[in-house]
Amino acid sequence: MSFERYAVYFAPPAGHPLAAFGRDWLGWDAVAGEACERASVDVLTEEQWRRFTEAPRRYGFHGTLKPPLRLSEGETVEAFAGAVASLARRKEPFLLGRLRLARLGRFLALIPSDPPSDLALLARDCVMELDRFRTPASDAELARRRKAGLTSRQEEYLMRWGYPYVLDEFRFHLTVSSALADSEIDVVQPVLERLLEPVLIQPVAVSEICLFGDPGSGANFKLLQRFPFGAATDGA
Repeated sequence: MSFERYAVYFAPPAGHPLAAFGRDWLGWDAVAGEACERASVDVLTEEQWRRFTEAPRRYGFHGTLKPPLRLSEGETVEAFAGAVASLARRKEPFLLGRLRLARLGRFLALIPSDPPSDLALLARDCVMELDRFRTPASDAELARRRKAGLTSRQEEYLMRWGYPYVLDEFRFHLTVSSALADSEIDVVQPVLERLLEPVLIQPVAVSEICLFGDPGSGANFKLLQRFPFGAATDGA
């Protein structure tokens, strides 16, 4: 399978309850690259569930570190993956901290209650060190980003890094809903709170970063490879 774009994400470690939640809630297994049976939620109809989860299902359950990019001419995915691996080897594992369900504009997402400084540093390094592989954003992509209404700082970052929400504008989150009306959030938020209650008591370690691929044409992203941090490979 070929891919139009590549991204560097945090994805919950395999076997962690958070990974199982993301897979079952979205109905998409990014590791296998295939749809799976969704979580049983009797209070939601199939049509409601599909609408509520359509956007995050496309990208897979993740936290963005380096937003999706098209490789620049002459670059290969092998070279990009090598750079991601090199970056990961220089990092040490850290705890993400307690996650909580929050409303971000019209979306629901999981965010750290107390984001560790290591998280911002990791995102910064992913954005800056891997940017040499990125094809500059097209006029259409820039226009789409600007529809959100950007500050002058966000516009500066959009032009420099191809994405407005990086560096000091970065807010780590794992999206769990599409953009919803207030009435829809009122329906789905208590459902998510019940599903997440036993999940969020488990600590989450960041000990690897992941390469995801976008097949294009609206197909869902696939997890291509996990890159352990240096200390993790040494058994620490």
